[in-house]
Amino acid sequence: MAVTDVEVFAHLSDADVENLAAELDAIRRDIEADRGERDARYIHRTIAAQRALEVTGRLLLAAGNRRWARWAGTATLGVAKIVENMEISHNVMHGQWDWMNDPEIHSTGWEWDMAGASKHWRFTHNFAHHKFTNILGMDDDVGYGVLRVTRDTPWKRFNLLNLFINAMLAIGFEWGVGLQHLELGKIFKGRDSRQASLVRVREFGEKAGRQVFKDYVAFPALTSLSPGATFASTVKANAIANVIRNLWSNAIIFCGHFPDGAEKFTKTDMVGESQGQWYLRQLLGSANIDAGQPMRFMSGSLSHQIEHHLFPDLPSNRYPEIAVRVRAVCEKYDLPYTSGPFLAQYAKTWRTIAKLSLPDRFLRDTADDAPETRSEKMFADLGPEFTRIDPVTGRRRGLKTAIAAVRGWRRDRKVALAA
Repeated sequence: MAVTDVEVFAHLSDADVENLAAELDAIRRDIEADRGERDARYIHRTIAAQRALEVTGRLLLAAGNRRWARWAGTATLGVAKIVENMEISHNVMHGQWDWMNDPEIHSTGWEWDMAGASKHWRFTHNFAHHKFTNILGMDDDVGYGVLRVTRDTPWKRFNLLNLFINAMLAIGFEWGVGLQHLELGKIFKGRDSRQASLVRVREFGEKAGRQVFKDYVAFPALTSLSPGATFASTVKANAIANVIRNLWSNAIIFCGHFPDGAEKFTKTDMVGESQGQWYLRQLLGSANIDAGQPMRFMSGSLSHQIEHHLFPDLPSNRYPEIAVRVRAVCEKYDLPYTSGPFLAQYAKTWRTIAKLSLPDRFLRDTADDAPETRSEKMFADLGPEFTRIDPVTGRRRGLKTAIAAVRGWRRDRKVALAA
């Protein structure tokens, strides 16, 4: 099912993992030593551009007595919300700009344009998700508690709604993120600390209330003072802009965690986990999107999800140069570097969600070698002759080569049986 021994799965020795950690640590040190004016200029310009976009969208809505102006304002506001959520808030709250000691752009004081409270997200995402990435029972982001995304989760009739639930989660993504920290499942089962739960519920209610008031009362009332707009038209525009942001954010985040090649792990993986093992788990549990500069920016740099999981607190504008070095490390240790076009990666996440809505007996692949779920057992057929060094070329043979060998062996067997 899920990976239970990350080193065995990756076909690396203890020394390999230590050396891998040293090389990735060196990347971190180099970037930290090189942070400076160009990075500060990048985030200041990004914030200024985002605010200009939002003001432009609001002005278009205020002057929107023509349909084109209303739709242009709605689209502009939607883009502004994407940039605010993805490239600014997400990265600021990771502490990527804390080294600047700017109180306005600091992880502890930033509040984003979302229904959930920033302090809640910093715990469920920065701590629970990034520390325990894809560890079943530890990382709540694996299915967000409502989706079946791995066969390690027993099938229930409720999972027949996988596709519908995912669609609803995408549309209302900001509310799913906001509610995640409340741990409603524990509350309903009576396994929570009632006092702590009440505090979380109150904090969520206060932030969500302010957000609803801003989007659906304050701004519509302000816009309606213009003869070219109405209260209702701005409510509609704000709702559509929020949905645009929600759909895009959901798609980008899911592409980083649920396409083929993003591995899942068991709790045994974190017992006595070294820095190298943690790095290795981040490498194997994340996936990138093949993207140019516009897509990188609009994705909040999460087109470099692998680099983000390795170095979540390094400035996002440095991920492209970090990626060159991370790819070289993966090549050296024969590790897969999972990446693909946006539409292909997103399609794979929906395929996984669709197929796992069914009971396992209807699924073709084994539980240890499926696109969405793999384990060490997938290599049982390789035999002892598969050594870490290719006897012909002298090159290292690790996980990347092992996966190709298994697939090739099974493909040859199918051809032989068909013949």
